[in-house]
Amino acid sequence: MTGVPVTGGEILDELRVIGVRPGMKLMVHSSLKSFGQVEGGALTVIRALMDAVGPEGTLLMPSFNHGDIFGESAGVAYEPLVTPTSNGIIPDTFWRQSGVRRSLNPTHPFACWGRDADRYTARHHETLTMGEDSPLGLLAHEGGFQVNLGTTHETTTAKHVAETMRRVPCLGYRTEEHPVRMPDGSVKRLRTWSWRSAECPLTESGALIDREMERSRSQVKGRIGECLAVFFRIRDCLEAVWRLLDNGRGAAPPCARCPIRPLRSSRTVPSDWV
Repeated sequence: MTGVPVTGGEILDELRVIGVRPGMKLMVHSSLKSFGQVEGGALTVIRALMDAVGPEGTLLMPSFNHGDIFGESAGVAYEPLVTPTSNGIIPDTFWRQSGVRRSLNPTHPFACWGRDADRYTARHHETLTMGEDSPLGLLAHEGGFQVNLGTTHETTTAKHVAETMRRVPCLGYRTEEHPVRMPDGSVKRLRTWSWRSAECPLTESGALIDREMERSRSQVKGRIGECLAVFFRIRDCLEAVWRLLDNGRGAAPPCARCPIRPLRSSRTVPSDWV
């Protein structure tokens, strides 16, 4: 550990080195502490990312509450202008910035800035949480990239897009319903997914995904201070996950032979998705 704070300029320079370009559509997973020290903290990282893609680009980050806000108190609603995210200080700072839009999915809303912000977030609550028309699904379909800043594929949300696109039987599709504060101030009950009853042995830890990405030389790595930055095209990640789901690995069977099914709880409702 050098103890020397990383600057915004250094972050921007290294983002350029690993391949981030102006106009790019970019999903970001991040850990502020992975940098060691950052001059100016989370906001410096965010500004460097914005500078990297520019106003013609798009930045997407998770701003999930994972349903935890609904666990204890009756009457609690997800409020996009209030509810914090449990994804870390960088995304929790990001969604609060001017010009950032936040989707209305009750448990897994995305925050988005840039050219596609309105379009990517507008209909998230009307579709599948991690589906083709979700913010991340749209970004992936339109040639988007991802950078992991100090995180691994354990937290790579794109794997759930791959799973949803294959309609894996271990996830529930719009099978939970929770209150959401709408832009007009009203509260509506909106749908989200149900999580699985056990961990997926193929995708959960992210280790097998990382091996697939390394084997196919589909990711680029660099250092920003103490932070390991990993950059890749999301489509390549989807294809790596599909290979795992189709073929299995080691003792883990292919998805078609896996017995894991969605978790059922007091929140579970019949799916409204055909």
